[in-house]
Amino acid sequence: MKKDSFWNDDFHIAEFPALQGDHEVDVLVVGAGITGVTTAYLLKQAGCRVAVIDQQRVGGGETSHTTAHLTHVADTRLHELASTVGENAAHALWKAGRLAMEQIRDLTTELEIECGWSEVPGYLFAAEDRNAADEAPGLERDALLASKFGFEAHLLESDPFFGRPAVRFPNQAKFHPTRYLAALAKAIPGEGSQVFSKTSASGLEAEDHILRSDKGTIRYGTLVAATHVPIQGAKGTFAATLFQTKLASYSTYVIGAEIEPRPEALFWDTDSPYHYWRFDLREDGAGLVIVGGEDHKTGQQPDTEGCYEKLEKLLRQKIPTARPTHRWSGQVVETPDGLPFIGEIGERQFLATGFSGNGITLGTFSAIMIREAITGHPEPWTEIFNPHRKRPAALWRYLRENKDFPLHFVKDHLAATMALEDIKPTTGAIVNIDGKKCAVSSDEQGNRTILSATCPHLGCIVQWNGAEKTWDCPCHGSRFTSSGDLIQGPAESRLETAESAQAPAHH
Repeated sequence: MKKDSFWNDDFHIAEFPALQGDHEVDVLVVGAGITGVTTAYLLKQAGCRVAVIDQQRVGGGETSHTTAHLTHVADTRLHELASTVGENAAHALWKAGRLAMEQIRDLTTELEIECGWSEVPGYLFAAEDRNAADEAPGLERDALLASKFGFEAHLLESDPFFGRPAVRFPNQAKFHPTRYLAALAKAIPGEGSQVFSKTSASGLEAEDHILRSDKGTIRYGTLVAATHVPIQGAKGTFAATLFQTKLASYSTYVIGAEIEPRPEALFWDTDSPYHYWRFDLREDGAGLVIVGGEDHKTGQQPDTEGCYEKLEKLLRQKIPTARPTHRWSGQVVETPDGLPFIGEIGERQFLATGFSGNGITLGTFSAIMIREAITGHPEPWTEIFNPHRKRPAALWRYLRENKDFPLHFVKDHLAATMALEDIKPTTGAIVNIDGKKCAVSSDEQGNRTILSATCPHLGCIVQWNGAEKTWDCPCHGSRFTSSGDLIQGPAESRLETAESAQAPAHH
């Protein structure tokens, strides 16, 4: 089974150069996923000179690890959302999703992007491990509220695959995310606009409106952080350390398989966390299914391999003839109240984050909102998604999510470590070497890599993710490769090499 997504396996986005030389633009966008690239494209179309940078490659982050469900149905159940943030805000979130889907459809047509865009039905169904009668009232409330807000929603006694009570939402959609993203990114360079990969934002000096690297500079008027979690840069951009505590990072797992052809559709259940299914047809008519779930807070699940095992067991229970071909994981970022943070967080500084499981749609909607704000046409729902908003109902969830930080900070610094000789090939663990906690991993040949175990964000001790062969921070969700390279923030630099603690290879 390939350990990568369908989207990365069958399509590769063209490489863009790293930053070189000196540039001046109206807007600097940090992050070249769906949010950043769409923002830059829309701003360029509005007449702005833009530069997009990413520490990896274009589309190398969460966009290429999504399951690309395009739905206006938010992660938080509609009746629950309405009771916590109010009907107006809940309605606005669904409307934002619908607007984003229409924007993606229009850009697909405008740029003639061959990305498999198609409209399909979506089904919210009663989880199989829950009593159907107990789930029915909540499903009915969701359907009634959706209809009240003007969205088509049909209550069903039995959905077409699981045979469970469900709500059917027509006119949802799916597509190939990296093919779509590649076309948008390709359309940005020129007329004073640029896209740079392998370019870090750590040299940002927000007060002076400049990004410095060892090979070039970008002077800009306005800054947009489209990085999943807020960036900090050289001089405390976005007061990021404080803001990052408002976000909770969760890892989610996915298996893709070949199956006999069946009608294309999206499914997700009422469990918490929920499981989600996407049924697809390849161009040659063969059937595909993507099943995902088993979410947990990043860095806080010791048996990550078990997450894949549970998904594969579920897949085989429902489709015994399925032939798994791919597996991958992603990360979702949640906010205390279930609404994203989109908007201006400092003078001429914008951010967009907290999309939960709706990254493609809410990333696209963020691009629309930010374009309108920068070009002087702020949206009427700016206050609903305001990053500075405060809601009493969300405070308790904020406190609950962030109790993990002091707990893990203290617990992990006091925790026992493994002996160096016990690190076997393809494994990793924390080892105490010369009085310092080191993150030690071993490749298939037994060659060890020894790194500092301290996350450069706020000093928590990273944990080994055996399924992905990564180091994950349990406090705020930063992730690193086994060699220490940064995969995902809020950290902005790699794990340091423990040069004084080198050890011979295991034999």
